[in-house]
Amino acid sequence: MREDYVESRRSSESRVVLVTGASRGLGRAIAVGFGAVGARVVVNYRTNADEAGRTVKAVEDAGGSAFAYQADVRDGKNVAAMVTAAVDRWHRLDVLVCNAAASDDSLLLRLSDEAWDRVLATTLTSAFLCLQSAGAVMQAQGDGSVILIGSFSALQGRAGQAPYAAAKAGLLGLLRSVAREWGPANVRVNMVLPGWHATSLTGFRADPTPAPFGPALGHGTAPNAVASFVVALADLRDVSGQVFNLDSRIPPF
Repeated sequence: MREDYVESRRSSESRVVLVTGASRGLGRAIAVGFGAVGARVVVNYRTNADEAGRTVKAVEDAGGSAFAYQADVRDGKNVAAMVTAAVDRWHRLDVLVCNAAASDDSLLLRLSDEAWDRVLATTLTSAFLCLQSAGAVMQAQGDGSVILIGSFSALQGRAGQAPYAAAKAGLLGLLRSVAREWGPANVRVNMVLPGWHATSLTGFRADPTPAPFGPALGHGTAPNAVASFVVALADLRDVSGQVFNLDSRIPPF
């Protein structure tokens, strides 16, 4: 048992990790979580270089190494260049965390085509593009871990969140298909449902879920706790195709 723990710790310390949407919020917490075990982290951001720089510093302060990379993950060429930059710098890519997402609070009959396209491109298409580029590297290595950040909305839906719920539900199908495709290459693909967080994505609002359907414990899960789980999940070599709900909301099925 002790030998297994030491090997897991050594594995974490040598890993190269790419986190999309890592300039703030949950993405930052996950990046810092990997930094705390000595990993080397690529901090992806789209527009806010200053916030990405703060994430890099936080990763380094936690004990890891990091650099920020600006890329619009809705663009395949941007994504391919980002993965190439990671491999050029650290010669491999061990963990991909697809965290980038967008939302829109409009009711369906008021939802514009542009808003629908933006949410699906940022939340679902970006994961597809990252999987394509990172997956090629991981399959060549014969090892890798992909963690998709999902949402309970994919299971239950939420009024005013049709494109977000649809995109996250799409990630579920993507997860299960890719896990089957990549299993023979020893590339694991899993999903984490992190629960509601008051971040820029949610407009820093409290969880609006009505009491009967909200967390049974009466509270959500802290971003740092989610990050710790993601770090541990990346080290599990015998788990793939699974969905982990990290709060106390009860799935409808």
